[in-house]
Amino acid sequence: MIKVSLPDGSVKEFNKGATPMDVAKSISEGLARNVISASYNNVVVETKTPLEEDGSIVLFTWNDDLGKKAFWHSSSHIVAQALEVLYPGVRLTIGPAIDNGFYYDVELPEGQVISEKDFGNIEKQALEIARGKHEFSMRAVSKQEALDKYKTENNPYKVELIENLEDGSITFCDHDTFTDLCRGGHIPNTGIVKAIKILSVAGAYWRGDENKPQLTRLYGISFPKQKELTEYLELLEEAKKRDHRKLGKEMELFTFSQKVGQGLPLWLPKGAALRERLENFLKKAQKKAGYEMVVTPHIGQKELYVTSGHYAKYGEDSFQPIKTPKMDEEFLLKPMNCPHHCEVYNSKPFSYKELPKRFAEFGTVYRYEQSGELHGLTRVRGFTQDDAHIFCTPDQLDQEFKNVIDLSLYVLGSLGFENFTAQVSVRDLSKPEKYIGSVENWEKAENAIINAASEKGLKYVIEPGEAAFYGPKLDFMVKDALGRQWQLGTIQVDYNLPERFDLTYKGSDNQSHRPVMIHRAPFGSMERFIALLLEHTGGNFPLWLTPEQAIILPVSEKHEKYAEKVSNSLENDEIRALVDSRNETIGKKIREAEMSKIPFMLIVGDQEAENGTVSVRKHGGEEIGTISMENFAQIVKKEIETTLKPF
Repeated sequence: MIKVSLPDGSVKEFNKGATPMDVAKSISEGLARNVISASYNNVVVETKTPLEEDGSIVLFTWNDDLGKKAFWHSSSHIVAQALEVLYPGVRLTIGPAIDNGFYYDVELPEGQVISEKDFGNIEKQALEIARGKHEFSMRAVSKQEALDKYKTENNPYKVELIENLEDGSITFCDHDTFTDLCRGGHIPNTGIVKAIKILSVAGAYWRGDENKPQLTRLYGISFPKQKELTEYLELLEEAKKRDHRKLGKEMELFTFSQKVGQGLPLWLPKGAALRERLENFLKKAQKKAGYEMVVTPHIGQKELYVTSGHYAKYGEDSFQPIKTPKMDEEFLLKPMNCPHHCEVYNSKPFSYKELPKRFAEFGTVYRYEQSGELHGLTRVRGFTQDDAHIFCTPDQLDQEFKNVIDLSLYVLGSLGFENFTAQVSVRDLSKPEKYIGSVENWEKAENAIINAASEKGLKYVIEPGEAAFYGPKLDFMVKDALGRQWQLGTIQVDYNLPERFDLTYKGSDNQSHRPVMIHRAPFGSMERFIALLLEHTGGNFPLWLTPEQAIILPVSEKHEKYAEKVSNSLENDEIRALVDSRNETIGKKIREAEMSKIPFMLIVGDQEAENGTVSVRKHGGEEIGTISMENFAQIVKKEIETTLKPF
């Protein structure tokens, strides 16, 4: 007999060799019908994997993230089989589950391509396979057997993967007539998949290396019900409308230039003004919270980043060193602001009475992202972080961390991000080589974050392996208006950089002590934050933030003088407005103002000019009516006060 612990703490006994499905049936038949995957002792297993020892089990359904992962990974096998049927001689490589669906990278036979017109045939073939209700079955194979199979099939990609695996750790997954090299994590059978959609096709270098062959990557998604696929596709259409690249162009916020370089955004006047408002919003809150602004260079000597550890971690993936006429002198484009802030702290001695020191900067940093990974503003090569670093005593750490949580919650709430989970990102204990610093300091830092999150009443999850290389962190995982999850804002505890830069303060005992460092960035980066804010709001920013709060539309040329008078009056009330004096019909002006997401349209004609009023229409079509300029100013002021409360 073996003892199996359930998530609720209860323990059940089963015969050795019982499966997760047997465990599910012992709980309820309803659960057994819905279970599609499981983990045992924190290892993902199949529902029919024999359990040979005591352990803890978690059963996954479609409603669990790991259940979806098994579902989508299994679907990638089904699509791979369909490709083998439709494209004889195709070479398969890898097909993992991703956040939304899966992909499979393949090398097509010479002269063949897959385009959008082929998606229907692939989906039809995949669904025909799925309807066969073929069981997924794992089996262990020797390294030689695995190599022989793929050498016979002339598949160098699978051979390369196998050569890097240890004998005794290699498994194949079979279903129907299909076999694939696979670690596991599948649903019971193909019949559970009721809907499959191929979403797109792209090129992808083998193992992400542009010096290796380019493959065809097929992205797809699948569901246990057709209705869920229909709803997802509707969501995709809405996401296309909200795409920040599309909205950014329509609203004239930013652009890119091939001559300037990939991944280097150019902020247009309206976008620059938007950034400035966001910066001023945070600066005002930071000032109240005791931060001091600093400014540091865009470059630094290579030795600075060697000392911090950033060069060892990111050097190969960063822009290459900048050489000067001086022998052996090298500079790097700044990949992080923190080493510079350590040197700001080091510029003078501090006593414990002067701590904490809170240095803040909107600092631009540079990372050489691969061209294939660049995406609008969400993945760029130059971006500005709303960075701050707090240097405090160990006794101050708890309160300082909680203060940063308060500031982060204020930022998210003021911009309409109400639905979030806090993620405590800690080390992967099985890979200590990924991290710098002592185990003791890591444990102190991780415990400090968990305690602070608990005391602030945050709903949080702990994610092993997601920590930064120098310290654990608290990330805010925010769901946007379309239900998509994004990481916005991060707070990190760091005992390591103070060691590396030999940072000290004089304690009450008149001895030197090491400060603790907190890294924090509520926005993360200005570029990515604005991209996500655009998609979350669909371009309908909070009124306090929007580029223009009102547009004045004169009915004809003779009303332009009064329109300018209205504009001046609004400017006196600190309301951002512009006059559309183009020789266009009022209907066209309204349509274009709607497309530009301007919150209020003020239409002025004979009656308005005579009475000193404006006819107000809200973005979206709501008619407020004809009112005085003073009343309109009050409407704007009241709406701003409801969305932007003081920190």
